[in-house]
Amino acid sequence: MFLHRCDDSSLEAHWYAVHTRSNFEQQAVGEIAGKGFEVYLPAFQLVRQWKDRKKVISRPLFSGYFFVRMADTNERRIAVLKTPGVVQILGYGKTINPVPEDQVESIRRMLSANVPCFAHPFLQEGSRVRIRRGALKDLEGLLVRFKNGYRLVLSVDMLCQSVATEVDINDVEPLGFSNAARSRIA
Repeated sequence: MFLHRCDDSSLEAHWYAVHTRSNFEQQAVGEIAGKGFEVYLPAFQLVRQWKDRKKVISRPLFSGYFFVRMADTNERRIAVLKTPGVVQILGYGKTINPVPEDQVESIRRMLSANVPCFAHPFLQEGSRVRIRRGALKDLEGLLVRFKNGYRLVLSVDMLCQSVATEVDINDVEPLGFSNAARSRIA
């Protein structure tokens, strides 16, 4: 996980999702951080096995994406977009749209809790739940059933990507969900 903070005196600063060329996440993050931006590249540790050795490597959680906190000004946009490897700042049409603070914070908390996690297909329906206890206490996400267990799925809408971790069904409480979702869980 790479996080760089800087002093952004603007009260209008929000997180934005930045799309990069393939395998340019680290390079773009370094360059943008050097320009004084706060950046966050969610990453997880992975053990790779070769014939003669094992090595722990860091992989971006969302391949081809990272987050930048900035005020939405033309000057700030251009500084990000002119960075080698950056393709675009995500949004709808010609407008860039911020990623909700709670989505970025949820990803950060999940990764810092050192629980096993993995990329997960993006979901828009399901049961919204809150974790009641443990390292992930108070995290909110979608509950999905998988084989004989359950997973908490955290989604970043702007990226159309999600991350999931296994949870004990006894550690979650519903936040309210549809009848269809209720029947799938019961």
